[in-house]
Amino acid sequence: MFRWAIHTGRIVKVAYTLSKHDALVDLLKLFGKQPKAFDKLRNITIKYDVDGKPETRLVIALQDLGPSFIKIGQALATRPDIIGADVALDLLKLQDQVPPFPGKQAIDIIESDLGASIDELFKEFDEAPIAAASIAQVHMAKTQNGRDVAVKVLRPGIAKAFSRDLEAFGWLADIVEFFSSEARRLRPSKVVETIADVITLEMDLRIEAAAAAELKHNVKDNPHYDVPDVDWDLTSRQVLTTHWVDGISFKKIDAIKKAGIDPVKLAENLIQSFLIQVLDDGYFHADLHQGNLFACADNKITAIDFGIMGRIDLKTRKALADILFGFANQDYDRIAKAHFDMGYVPNDQDYIAFKQAIRAIGEPVVGKPLSEISAGRLLGQLFETTSRFNMRTQPQLILLQKTMVTAEGVALNLNPDINMWEVSRPVVEKWVRENLNPFAMFRDKAKTTFETLAKLPHIIEDVEDIVHNMKEMQDNGARRRSSLKLFLYGALGGIIGSALCYSLYMLLIL
Repeated sequence: MFRWAIHTGRIVKVAYTLSKHDALVDLLKLFGKQPKAFDKLRNITIKYDVDGKPETRLVIALQDLGPSFIKIGQALATRPDIIGADVALDLLKLQDQVPPFPGKQAIDIIESDLGASIDELFKEFDEAPIAAASIAQVHMAKTQNGRDVAVKVLRPGIAKAFSRDLEAFGWLADIVEFFSSEARRLRPSKVVETIADVITLEMDLRIEAAAAAELKHNVKDNPHYDVPDVDWDLTSRQVLTTHWVDGISFKKIDAIKKAGIDPVKLAENLIQSFLIQVLDDGYFHADLHQGNLFACADNKITAIDFGIMGRIDLKTRKALADILFGFANQDYDRIAKAHFDMGYVPNDQDYIAFKQAIRAIGEPVVGKPLSEISAGRLLGQLFETTSRFNMRTQPQLILLQKTMVTAEGVALNLNPDINMWEVSRPVVEKWVRENLNPFAMFRDKAKTTFETLAKLPHIIEDVEDIVHNMKEMQDNGARRRSSLKLFLYGALGGIIGSALCYSLYMLLIL
């Protein structure tokens, strides 16, 4: 009955914090162009000293609001199609460093979720966490068989906190939509639902465990990159247990060098492994900051924390390879064609003008040392340009671009002289040779054709069902029904014949 009062109180508190950081107007602008009068809010908000902080006002405000808002901001950052690419890239600066919760509470959660006492589950368990983030913290432990493991535990009450905040925002969104036609067009309630869907997945650590297992399978043949194994017997909705990583954090470059590990080789392995994940598998670790990467023996990289993952389909990978290959070789026609073929840029746009715009991005870097050219930032400029040609925001590409920028930053920290394009070229060119040659294109077409042929028996059964039903519905006109049946079979025969002829034709011209 008084839920509206609770929601109002929560919204007022959030608005006050945003105003304190001069970020209220920034948040409102996520939902479209606001009245100019809103700008006057900046004259009455409480000013806040942000000297020395590289983050935007909105990022700082969300961090001040606490764990649930940090995660809400990170969830929004994965949806540039909703909030815009610039804001998304800004929100990805949100840091997960928050105070830990007591180890005793972590033990209570583990025992409740796994259904046994901590002594039965682990031979040793360190109550002091080694890392704390917005939704979970990590403890070191030893299993009963003596294996060192990392145990990730959800924050107590975090799900309830998210539910409370999102419910308040959903309530406010419904009110705004009721009174504003512009808001109804932008559908802020849908934004709240989207955030809720993203966060609900992260509230179940079994989903993260599955992501780790999938990436582990994908990189099993890569000698330079690894993922810790998941201990499924000690994993549940609120608990994720993985094998301990015997490595040195990428934050500790001096320690890496002292251990005899080569930072230059680590940087190369990081960039190439990331591109292999993107192009070969279409599934990549999308949170490659220094805290999630460890240097191990033989210059191997081990990654942790799989809460944010990216996935792109084969068609998108082909477009991406064309774009990277095109920039590396100043082939702007190839880049433009990739955009039009994928439908990123509508066909009603001027192809020549679009290619000219791409040239304006590529030419300024021609002749510069390749070590001075960031592939990630080049893609960022490309997305800014293509938006002027009515290119719809591609969330998966924005997330990819953000991850590429982060990976390049980590690599440059390891080796300031790294040449990104030189390191990337072998991976990109190999993938282009194997996947964009005529035989590969025929292979993909043939696969689609044979998949269609495999469905033909079912299609024929459906046709016969249609004919049978038509017989029951029409007592007269037997000749007409027979003709229709012959026509349908003839059409199917034509489809089969055309597919086989096309396959034969492609084989002959190769």
